[in-house]
Amino acid sequence: MDLLVDSVKSAIMLLLSFDAELVDIVAVSLSVSFFSTLIASSVGLPLGFAIAFNSFHGKRLVITCLNTLLALPTVVIGLVVYSLISRRGILGPLELLYTQKAIIIGQVILIIPVITTLTIAAISKIDKRYRNTALTLGANQRQMAWVIFSEARFGVVAAIIAAFGRVIAEVGISMMLGGNAKGFTRTMTTAMALEYDKGEFVLAIALGIVLMGFAFSINLVFHFLQGRLSSDAV
Repeated sequence: MDLLVDSVKSAIMLLLSFDAELVDIVAVSLSVSFFSTLIASSVGLPLGFAIAFNSFHGKRLVITCLNTLLALPTVVIGLVVYSLISRRGILGPLELLYTQKAIIIGQVILIIPVITTLTIAAISKIDKRYRNTALTLGANQRQMAWVIFSEARFGVVAAIIAAFGRVIAEVGISMMLGGNAKGFTRTMTTAMALEYDKGEFVLAIALGIVLMGFAFSINLVFHFLQGRLSSDAV
């Protein structure tokens, strides 16, 4: 118990002193998570909107597949991407393995289904009368799509926030594809795993506090947006 208390005190002191190693690790995590979410959003948002907005044969099957991908283990993604970007892989000459780009590729694959399915849910909740009203007022397909998208804005932002929260707490892909290189690919989660293996808990606890702070803030914003979405639906 004394060890835990002393470790927590030391971790708080480490946070207050803005330790250089800790700041670097947090910066790498935020950078990788930001670009992963940005790229995945550029794919997932239009895809989710297109699926929700249009009716086509096999739509339920597509949605079922996307929901299944939500449970895809990170180690599976890591293995698939590793096989593609390793020296013997198709993308081996690009030398992506053990770089931040490799982590981003894996995380993008991880959260595209998250953003897509939540976008579909947000768009599907919009009353069809919005579409009919827009058409009655003379709107074209693009203008009508923009009206629907605007009404679902809180749900869309919530999807992006949920995806960011998913990748910033991810460890498997970061470890397998990034290699946990100090100052380059070491994220908060991989650093915590390393410190645990070393039996040193101060930095791990400090990073855990930061990670929990991010998780709490992300969930707070997410639930706020979900509440706004629900109130608008009423």
